[in-house]
Amino acid sequence: MRIISGKYKGRRISPPKNLPVRPTTDMCKEALFNILNNNFNFSELRVLDLFAGTGSISYEFASRGCTPVTSVDGDMGCINFIRKTTKEFDFDITPIKSDVFAFLEKNKASYDIIFADPPYGMDLKDFEKIILLVFEKELLEDDGMMIIEHSKRTKLDHMENYSYDKGYGGSVFTFFELEHDEEETSGDDEMES
Repeated sequence: MRIISGKYKGRRISPPKNLPVRPTTDMCKEALFNILNNNFNFSELRVLDLFAGTGSISYEFASRGCTPVTSVDGDMGCINFIRKTTKEFDFDITPIKSDVFAFLEKNKASYDIIFADPPYGMDLKDFEKIILLVFEKELLEDDGMMIIEHSKRTKLDHMENYSYDKGYGGSVFTFFELEHDEEETSGDDEMES
């Protein structure tokens, strides 16, 4: 596993073999960050990484100057590895051991980017629950973006605030953004007639 861009570009990270993870491939990471590069100035972003696993995505954000980054995972081995890597690279990453749903229920902070990479085999209703909680609890900033990584068998384009999706091999990134009132008014008028 390597960091693909930013201050630590090219640096290798070797997580223990026994972690229950499926890291995002370099090809997918590169594609994702190309999209984000066109939308954001990384040095001003508050980032939340859900189902953080080895912390691969958190490190990419931190290497590009995002501060702070919060990494949430339910596995203590993953959290310990993120903690160790964070110290080694002097990243501004806060690892939190928590069930992701419990974290979303309790959390009061808001973020510019929320990235979630749940297990690909998770039930559709649980994918939907992540999206619903983020928007119900207003965890995303007005101009922010939420990205969920999932298998191409999972479809999330029926959810409110869906923006678009991009597929890479067997993986898909689905993007969600807050729908702003100005854009909705014309649609509302048509529905009333």
